[in-house]
Amino acid sequence: QVQLVESGGGLVQTGGSLRLSCAASGGTFSSHFMGWFRQAPGKEREFVAATTRGGIYTYYADSVKGRFTISRDNGKNTVYLQMNSLKSDDTAVYYCAARLGSYGTSVNSYPYWGQGTQVTVSS
Repeated sequence: QVQLVESGGGLVQTGGSLRLSCAASGGTFSSHFMGWFRQAPGKEREFVAATTRGGIYTYYADSVKGRFTISRDNGKNTVYLQMNSLKSDDTAVYYCAARLGSYGTSVNSYPYWGQGTQVTVSS
């Protein structure tokens, strides 16, 4: 059973940057494919980014490609989401999630979730 705790959210102006962190415990972090998702008010939770177990391969939603970077440090059991050039549309609660095995971008394919961290982008 993997426990995930996100941090690093906050209020930032349009064009600014934030770095989210997600600390994992209770499982073998390096065995898990890690993802970031977000949910804006009144909208469904959506895929943002993901990385393979070794962090070699990364995947992004088209809406964040070129602006967000996912990375992981298996020695620290932590996955990060660096968010640059933030827009008002990026305002959401951001969740990290974990799954055993390989590639996945659907919400339902991830059994382990953090509690989320709020990101608010103001103009």
